[in-house]
Amino acid sequence: MNMNMRLVRFTKWLLDVMFFVGIGITVGIPGIFYVVGDHIEAFREYYLIQCILYMASGVLTLIIVWELRRMFVTVLKDRAFVRENAASLKRMGKCSFLIAALSVVRLPISLTPATAVIIIVFAIAGLFCFVLCQVFEKAVQYKEENDLTI
Repeated sequence: MNMNMRLVRFTKWLLDVMFFVGIGITVGIPGIFYVVGDHIEAFREYYLIQCILYMASGVLTLIIVWELRRMFVTVLKDRAFVRENAASLKRMGKCSFLIAALSVVRLPISLTPATAVIIIVFAIAGLFCFVLCQVFEKAVQYKEENDLTI
């Protein structure tokens, strides 16, 4: 097994861990925020809205990781340029923009540099996913045309 394949398998394993740990964290947000509320007033004062916003962001993040896991299965099967991967990239782009939007809504509640960074990072990730989706769609088109000529 070459180094690239080991890296792909490690990345797939890491995504699996992130997915299942992410489920636990997302489900645990109400309890976590209840405890954090003892130390940070914004979590006590805006408990319900914080829980809703963070849990929604958590679900969207889980969708992104799920789509990445699906894409890695095709990479491991040496079938990366398929329409399903382009569709996954489009879904990840939409989720990224929604996470950025939820963070904008959260801005008045927790005005921190980290929130601003999250908005910027997920907006850029959304753009990146949409551009990469177009690249994948073109690659699939070229591959299908090539398959027809052989």
